[in-house]
Amino acid sequence: MDKVTLQIALDFIDLDRALAMAREAVAGGAEWVEAGTPLIKSVGLDAVRALRKEFQDKFIIADMKVMDAGRTEVEYAAKAGANLVTVLAAAADSTISECVEAAAEYGVKIACDLINTPNPAERARELELLGVDYIDVHTPIDAQMEGKSPFATLKEVRANTSLPICVAGGITLNNVQEVIALGGNVMIVGGAITKTKDAKTSAKMFVEAISGKSVDTADFARATADNILEILREVSVANVSDAMFHGGVISGIKSLTPGAKCAGRVLTVRTAPGDWAKPVIAIDEANEGDILLIDAGGATPAIWGELATTSAIQKKLGGTVIFGAIRDTNENRELGYPLFCTTTCPNAGEPKGYGEIGAALLINGISVKSGDYLIADNDGVAVIPQEKAVNITNKAMSILENENRLRSEIEAGSTLAKVAKLKDWERK
Repeated sequence: MDKVTLQIALDFIDLDRALAMAREAVAGGAEWVEAGTPLIKSVGLDAVRALRKEFQDKFIIADMKVMDAGRTEVEYAAKAGANLVTVLAAAADSTISECVEAAAEYGVKIACDLINTPNPAERARELELLGVDYIDVHTPIDAQMEGKSPFATLKEVRANTSLPICVAGGITLNNVQEVIALGGNVMIVGGAITKTKDAKTSAKMFVEAISGKSVDTADFARATADNILEILREVSVANVSDAMFHGGVISGIKSLTPGAKCAGRVLTVRTAPGDWAKPVIAIDEANEGDILLIDAGGATPAIWGELATTSAIQKKLGGTVIFGAIRDTNENRELGYPLFCTTTCPNAGEPKGYGEIGAALLINGISVKSGDYLIADNDGVAVIPQEKAVNITNKAMSILENENRLRSEIEAGSTLAKVAKLKDWERK
């Protein structure tokens, strides 16, 4: 291929939204239009037929991910109007050969998707000998949530095949030139266009970035082990709850200050109701940005007041979450420190020193360890196990991005029920 091409991936489940998105992306400069696998599974090859009817001069991809019955699947995708059909590299050589033969007969191209292939470079060489037209280097969504990208595989595959390479999975405006430098020929872009408020403008920016224009944006950034908190601070507790399938939320704890929000690593504290010794000592032991999570049994007397908050501010802590009581409500609100609790009361207990710092906690059925991640806002408190932090944070960000797009569609004159196609997806 003489130039790098932008392909829009329409990974929707309803055709109307997919077509609307395709119109925006094509208006912005997308040249290849993909009926994504979810779309084909939802509405069948009618998705390809609709795209062909509307975009007669565009290159239409049927992302079939063929694994068996290659000749049949390629034939019917071609008859529906596809220019290119995808087959999985994991398919048997006989299946891939059937796809290649059918493609020659019906005048379409074959792209072989290396998704989860154990030895992608070696397989790419084999696929070239089998006669496929394109190689897809593809990082699946679930792997993207773990912070993975296609770049290492792309470099390895490029060194082992002369075929044009399509690249999918985590492409953003910030890494377009890296993809080109590593040998990518087709940019397959999904969420970084389809989840934006203005897909036409986003597609246009990708075309400009492909041409060499410098672009620097924080949009569609993904968490790694090094920047989890940066991403986590952008999302809400509701986003995290959705990402954890409604898990991880500690019930019964509310924000003391309207609008307060915090996200950080946890330092756990266990104490008895009213015993404020260990909570106060924990302020000194915590690192900057840490969030104290204190289990005081969910009961009174108070184990935290204005002086403790002032100390926490001096130590530059990220916030304090208490399964128990606090006092000095007005003073704490004026300080603006992120403080969350079960209840308030005027009377404090005594500093007896019971309990421990750094112990594993179980609060209302939620297990928490020091080092886990915590996010709290006006909706409540959620804890993310540290070993799942990258995955959950990225899922939460993806949910936020999708909500932003849905909001723009609703504001354009639709409603949530219509956008979500609720009647189409009611359980039968």
